Amino acid sequence: MLTYEVLMRVLILGIDGYIGWALALRLVSKNHEVYGMDNLSTRKAVEEIGSDSAFPLPAPEDRVNAVKEYLDADIKFYKGDITDKEKLREVIKESKPNVIVDFAEQRSAPYSMKDLDHAVYTINNNLDGTLNLIYLVKEIDPSIHILKMGTMGEYGTPNFDIPESVFIEAIINGKKDKIFTPRWGGSVYHFSKIFDSYLLAYYNQLYGLTITDIMQGPVYGSRIPEIVNESLRTRFDFDEVWGTVVNRFCVEAVLGLPLTPYGKGGQTRGFISLEDSVEALRTLIEHPPKQGEYRVVNQFMEIHSVNEIAQMVKEAGEELGLHVEIKHVENPRVEAEEHYYNPERRILESLGFTPKRFMREEVKNMIEDLLPYKERLERFKDVIMPKTKWRK
Repeated sequence: MLTYEVLMRVLILGIDGYIGWALALRLVSKNHEVYGMDNLSTRKAVEEIGSDSAFPLPAPEDRVNAVKEYLDADIKFYKGDITDKEKLREVIKESKPNVIVDFAEQRSAPYSMKDLDHAVYTINNNLDGTLNLIYLVKEIDPSIHILKMGTMGEYGTPNFDIPESVFIEAIINGKKDKIFTPRWGGSVYHFSKIFDSYLLAYYNQLYGLTITDIMQGPVYGSRIPEIVNESLRTRFDFDEVWGTVVNRFCVEAVLGLPLTPYGKGGQTRGFISLEDSVEALRTLIEHPPKQGEYRVVNQFMEIHSVNEIAQMVKEAGEELGLHVEIKHVENPRVEAEEHYYNPERRILESLGFTPKRFMREEVKNMIEDLLPYKERLERFKDVIMPKTKWRK
């Protein structure tokens, strides 16, 4: 196993994003050599729906300069699209990475459900990018570890314990066999991620590629220790299309708006803080699977319902002197609102990872970080309420 003293060359695809930028800061602070590629599509897509990051984002070259100034580290940034195979080939050959972290996908379920054009874009962008990455790694250096960001949402909400494994034993009509762990997505986005997993598992068996497929729960948070200056902040989305539920609730609390659980609010998921997400990713980068192995990791730290989250944000806001109400709204999605949910988590613990940030304390930090930006957030409060509906 690799140790923290080993310097690695890491290529982050989607480095301009919420987790991508935070991971880059963590890795350079630990003396890893970081390269990043991004086509800045999230900035454009968020602007498309009339929103913006809660924290102003410098241009990529200014972000890189800020890393040099405040962290005394270098990041090599390439502007490019993962679906452009020639650009991706150029970047992989130049950076010569030990590991490629792939965050370069359309990551919003609501965005994928807006209409036909957004659904087609999601499928084409995500699967074309995955296939380009697979074939170029095979061509350039099959020893490169592909660390792919999937989602716990691939599994849906099954009425069985979700294993942390590639295959499970199943009995169908009295016959036993191993099958790929069952998945059922809740949006076009989720189905694109499911097919990603099938492609990665298939090409692992075909070519012996080394792959970590991360099933990560929703991420929340606004800070990691490396953000020592405002120019180093990562993006923070809060609108109905791009904002995850915890981030959205915290902005609602800051703006004096009611917290808005969808439907009954019993939807239950596994969540992880931004700090724990980047540290878990660092752990997986520094402790790769065996060469030629396909590893599935369920990456979450706490299981909560939407109602529980709303109550935590309400209490945190009130501790900071805010008046916070909770008001359920019609659920725009097609999903189970009351269900069984029990995923397994063992691999990260076996690698020595322990969580540091928990939601009850972290939502208070988030509200504190957002309060100075209240005036900026006021300009975008109309994009918070759900408008994108699964059934039209």
